[in-house]
Amino acid sequence: MEPLFAICYKYLRDEEDAKDAVMQLFEKLSVELRLHDVQHFKSWLHRVARNHCLMQLRAARQVFIEQDSLTEAPPDADESVSLDLQVAALNGCLQTLSPAQKQCIQLFFTEEKCYRKIAELTGYELNKVKSYIQNGKRNLKICMSKNGKT
Repeated sequence: MEPLFAICYKYLRDEEDAKDAVMQLFEKLSVELRLHDVQHFKSWLHRVARNHCLMQLRAARQVFIEQDSLTEAPPDADESVSLDLQVAALNGCLQTLSPAQKQCIQLFFTEEKCYRKIAELTGYELNKVKSYIQNGKRNLKICMSKNGKT
C-alpha cells in the first residue's frame, strides 16, 4: 500500500487524492490481475498506478478546460467589426485573381472540394488545379498584406 501511495502522491500531489487513488487501484487490481499474466509484478503495478494517476489528471484538466471555456466573454463588438472588414477585404482580393485561380480557390476552400473533384468540375488538369490554388493563395496573401488586413 505504501509504494502505491508514494506513486500516486508523486503524480497527484495531494494526500487525499492519493489515498482515494490507492483505494481505486485496489479495486481495479482485483479485476486486472485476473485478466493479465503478470511476470514482473512490481514494475507492472507501478505502470498501472502511474497510468491511473495520469488519467485522473487528464480528466481533471479536461473539466477545467470545459469550465474555463464556459466563462469566456462574448466577442467584443470591435472584434466583429474587424472580422467584417477582413471578410470584405478578402472578397475584394478574390476579385483580383485570375478566373481560374478564383474558381479553384472558391471550390477548394468554400465548397471543400478535393483537387481531383475540382479537376473534374472545371476540366483543368490536376497539376493545373494545384498550381492555381497555390498561386491564388499566394496572391491573396499579398493582396491582404497590402491592404493591411492580415
